Amino acid sequence: MAPLDNPLRRVYWETTASCNLRCLHCRRQDILYRASPDELTTAEAFDLVNQMSSLGPPVLILSGGEPLFRRDILEIASFAKSRGLPVGIATNGTLVNKDLALRMRQSGIHYASISLDGARAATHDSFRGRGNFERAIRGALFLKNAGLKIQINFTVTKKNISELPDVYQMAKGLNAYALYLFLLVPVGCGVQIAASQMLSPNQVEDWLKWVVTKNAEGPLPIKTICAPQYYRIESEMDIPEITKSTTGYTSPHANEPAFASSLKTEDRRKGCLAGVHMCFISHEGDVFPCGYMPVSCGNIRRQSLKKIWGQSKILNDLRRPDLLEGRCGSCSFQVLCGGCRARAYHEFGNYLQEEPFCVYKPAAMA
Repeated sequence: MAPLDNPLRRVYWETTASCNLRCLHCRRQDILYRASPDELTTAEAFDLVNQMSSLGPPVLILSGGEPLFRRDILEIASFAKSRGLPVGIATNGTLVNKDLALRMRQSGIHYASISLDGARAATHDSFRGRGNFERAIRGALFLKNAGLKIQINFTVTKKNISELPDVYQMAKGLNAYALYLFLLVPVGCGVQIAASQMLSPNQVEDWLKWVVTKNAEGPLPIKTICAPQYYRIESEMDIPEITKSTTGYTSPHANEPAFASSLKTEDRRKGCLAGVHMCFISHEGDVFPCGYMPVSCGNIRRQSLKKIWGQSKILNDLRRPDLLEGRCGSCSFQVLCGGCRARAYHEFGNYLQEEPFCVYKPAAMA
């Protein structure tokens, strides 16, 4: 499948494996206290940006570790901006002060995501360390006041799910442009807490119904990550959309066609986009379908990003819903949803197997 058939719209680049925090649910297991000698150099970073600029260009999200640990991170952001890439940054926020926030905005970084793992300091800090809730909030305010758009990330677990409505209100209070809810995937450090903290399939179903309802109400858009069954639940609930014509708010899906009568013919993936319209690049240059699926598709030090994106068998497999197996293989939502490929890989060692945290039973298997 040629690259143009599946345009690369979003690249998450792990700029460094080093970080100042040791979060219990981090997707990495080998967090470093200082820069790895194997991470891409500034020159290699510029070359990567140039390669991206010829592929769309996609949105570039500077991630980590903690990307602000890289001394050249603002230089890289400025170069990416000059090459026409929209630039965002995924930071824990604890290192951000007023001066740094202003320099980040001047470098061309347009938006920043800040992770909050609870509405209360005790909950957040139980995942990220004492005092980091206040530091994250302070960092978010510095970024907002500097003119960056703020996105709040929240990883849903058994410990913090009861605080989700309050986190939603906090995100509104911070004037965030979106709230991103991550369903825990057992990779990296997350493996150690998966048994005690991962929601059951039925609990996943319940909280996704809550998300559908909140998205219909507005005004803060909620995006679910690693929970592609959201789109199946949204179509089943059939809640009328709220649009600008009545409230000044546009639902994230208000301009999309209704699903109810066309699910089997839906030809656009909205759920799991791993390898379909996004990829993840490690600090060493390995290209993965997403940051939660440890299956390398190639390395940019040996192949061009364009070649990897267009010719990788793994990526092309992920773009073919007809290859899905188990319940996903016989599901009428297989194109729309696709199931979480990273969770399937963790559970079965096969990225094409069924989504293990979905309760839906296709008619063919009922």
